[in-house]
Amino acid sequence: MAVWSACGKVYSGRIIMANLTVHFKKPDDWADTVHIYFWDTRPSAHGPDWPGVAMTAEAGGWFVHKFSGIEAARMVFHDARGRQTSDLQRGRNGWFNTDGQWSDRKPKAPPKSKAPAKKKAASPKPVKAPAGDPSFDFREETIYFLLTTRFYDGDPSNNFFCRDRIQFNSVTGKPEDPHWRGDFKGLIQRLDYIRDLGFTAIWITPPVENRSGLDYHGYHAYDWTRIDPRLESPDATYQDLINEAHARGIKIIQDVVVNHSCQYGIRGKVWIDHLPIKYYVPQGSEQGQVDHGPYQGNLGNYAWPNRDDVDNPAAPEWYRERHAMDPEGKVPLVDPKTGETVPKAGYNPGRFFGIDANELDPEWYHQDGFISGGDWESAHPLQTKHLAGDCIDLATRRQNVKEYIIGSINRYLDMGVDALRIDTVKHVERDNLLEYVNAWKTHKPGLFVFGENLVKGYGWGDLGGGDNGPSDIRPWWYTRLGHDPRDPNAGGDSGFPQLDFGLFSTFRDNLSRGSYDGVGRVLEMDWIYGNATELVTFLQNHDVGPDNDFRFRFKGGQWMAAAAYNLLWTVRGIPCLYYGEEIEFRKGAPQDVVGNDDTLDTTGRAYFGDHLADDTIKTTQSHPLYRHIKRLNQIRQAIPALQKAPMSHVGEWGGGMSFVRDHNNGESYAVVGLAIGGDQGISVGNVRNGIYRDAVTGNEVHVGDGNISFHVNGNSAGIYVLDGPGKIGDDGEYLR
Repeated sequence: MAVWSACGKVYSGRIIMANLTVHFKKPDDWADTVHIYFWDTRPSAHGPDWPGVAMTAEAGGWFVHKFSGIEAARMVFHDARGRQTSDLQRGRNGWFNTDGQWSDRKPKAPPKSKAPAKKKAASPKPVKAPAGDPSFDFREETIYFLLTTRFYDGDPSNNFFCRDRIQFNSVTGKPEDPHWRGDFKGLIQRLDYIRDLGFTAIWITPPVENRSGLDYHGYHAYDWTRIDPRLESPDATYQDLINEAHARGIKIIQDVVVNHSCQYGIRGKVWIDHLPIKYYVPQGSEQGQVDHGPYQGNLGNYAWPNRDDVDNPAAPEWYRERHAMDPEGKVPLVDPKTGETVPKAGYNPGRFFGIDANELDPEWYHQDGFISGGDWESAHPLQTKHLAGDCIDLATRRQNVKEYIIGSINRYLDMGVDALRIDTVKHVERDNLLEYVNAWKTHKPGLFVFGENLVKGYGWGDLGGGDNGPSDIRPWWYTRLGHDPRDPNAGGDSGFPQLDFGLFSTFRDNLSRGSYDGVGRVLEMDWIYGNATELVTFLQNHDVGPDNDFRFRFKGGQWMAAAAYNLLWTVRGIPCLYYGEEIEFRKGAPQDVVGNDDTLDTTGRAYFGDHLADDTIKTTQSHPLYRHIKRLNQIRQAIPALQKAPMSHVGEWGGGMSFVRDHNNGESYAVVGLAIGGDQGISVGNVRNGIYRDAVTGNEVHVGDGNISFHVNGNSAGIYVLDGPGKIGDDGEYLR
C-alpha cells in the first residue's frame, strides 16, 4: 500500500522522489483548466490516454504537474477546448511561460505599467489548433461519397497501374484504365458539379499513402502522416482541395482506418518481414521474363527507380540495401529466414506477398491469426484477428499505436478537414475506438465523426430481430455508452453515429421490389441509437448494394430509385449518395470484383470521368435522377425539420408512408407522405393546427381539427410544412 508524504510516495519506508516537475503559465484566452498529455518518458513508462492528466492550479495563472519516477518526457499542454502548445520536451524541472520559452526558475511577473493598456498580442508559441464550430450541426449537410481514384482524372501524369487486375485492351493488348486515375486535381475541377447537384459535403476514401497489389481505394495504409503522391499534383495538393471545397461551401469528410495497416508495416515505425517483390519469379518462368503491362522484367513497382516501393526505415539493413539497388532483381539474395537464394522460380510466394502472423511485432500488431468461419459473428476474434492478408490488425490499445494514428489525423484536422468517417468499426472494441474518436473531437471541437459497422440485417444484436451476432459488434452499441447488451438505455449517446446498415438492409426486400413494406419496423427501433437523427443513410456504397446478395449496384427501375431517394431525404438521418447513382451508373454491376479475372471496369467502382468530360457533363446533368436528387437537396436544405427532427406518427402500408418531423417543438414542423408505384391518399391525425404548404406542389392545406389529408402522385412526395414557404424547385419526372 502506498501512502503520501510531503516529498513523494512511500513504499515500505523507501521514498521515491518525483524527479520531474513542470509548470505551465496559462494564456489568458485558454479555458480555465489545463491538461498535460505526455509520452516517450525516461525511464520508459506508459503515458495517459488523451486528453492526459489535469494539472494543478497555482497562484498567478500557473499550473503544475509532478511526475513520479520520471526524469524526462515529451509533452503537450492543452485546455481540452482546442488550444494547445506544440510538442515539447523536458529533462529537468522547469517553467514554460507564455513567451514559449522554458526557464529553470519561475519567471518574475512583469512590472505593472501606468501606461494605457495595449491590445494583448497572441502568445507566439502556445497555438490554438484549428477548431470546428461547436455550434455547427452536421445534420444540415448531405453527403456525396466518391472513390477519388475512380472519379475524375485531372492529371494523367500521376496515374498508376496496381500490380493486380490490370485491364488490357482486347484489340491492342495494351494496359488501359489505370487503377489510380482520378485525383485531387480532377476532383477540384468537378467540385462545381457536386455543388450544382446540391451536396454540401464530400466523403473521400482514405487519402494517406498506401501499399499493396491493389491499393487504389486507400484502405491499405502504409504511412498515415503523408498524402499519397498518386493523388496530388504540384498545383492540386490535399490542402488545395480542402481550400477549394471550402470556397464553394463544401465540407471535406476524410475516411480513416484505425483497425489495420497494409502488409508491409508502417513507414518509419514497424516492419513486417518479407522479400522484395522484384525477386519473385513465378513457377515455370525465369527472372526478366515478366510481361504484365507496365511491369516489365519483374513485378517490382515500375514507378520506383530500383523497382521497390517499401522505403521503410524500420526495415533491416539487408532490405534497405536491396531497396536502393538492383532494379532488375538479378543479384542473388539469401532469404534470411530460410537460407535459400532468390530469384528462384516458384519460390514460396508467401515470402513476397504474405505475412507470418506469429512473427509480427507485438508492439504494433495482434498475433491471433486471420478471421475465418464463425469469427465474423464473435467479438474477440473479430477484434484481434487480421481482416485479410493486406489488412493487418493493429494493437489499437497500445499507447504507441494511439499516439501515431491520433497525431497523424490531427494534422489533417488542422488543415481544415471537417469530419471523419471511421472504417471497419466493429473490428475495434467500442471503448477503445472511442479513445480515438474523443481525442479527435477534443482536438477539434464540433467535429462530426461517424463510423462504418457493416451488418447485413437489422443489426439489433441481443435485442432480437433474427440477429445471430451479439450487440457489442453491432452499430447501435457504438452509438451508446452503456454495457448492457440488452438495454441500450443503460448508457447515453456516445457521440459516434454510424452508417445506417439496419435501414439499408431492408431495401432488398422493399425498395428493390417497389415497396416501402418493412421500413416502419426499422424506424420504430430508433430509440436504440444514441441519436438516430445523426445516422448516415444510404441506398448503396462501394461494398454493398440493396439486392438479395448485398453485392450489386441498385438494379431496380428508375422509378424505384426515385422513390428510394424520396425516403432517404425525408426520414431521419443524413443522406449519402454514392458517386454515379445520379445517373444509374453501372446499374446492376457488382460493387467490387467478384471473379478472379475481373477488372474495375466491370464493377460499380468503374471510372466515372467519362460522364464528367466537357463534352458529356451536360448530358449527365440532364438525367432525370440527377434533377430529382438536386431538387431533394434544395427541399431538405430549406426545411430544418427534415434535417434534425426525430420521427413520429409513422405509418407504412407498402405502397406508401406517412410521418411527422417536429423540430424544437414546432419551430420547424413537417408532415410527409410518400408514394411508391401508384398514387396515394395520405391522412395523418393529431398534428398541429395551422396552414401547411407542400414543398413539392405548392398546395396549401388549412388544418383546424388536428387532421391533415392530401394526395401524392406515384413515386413522388408530399412535404407539407407548417407555415412553410410553398413550392421549392422545379417539377421533374418524379417529384411533381
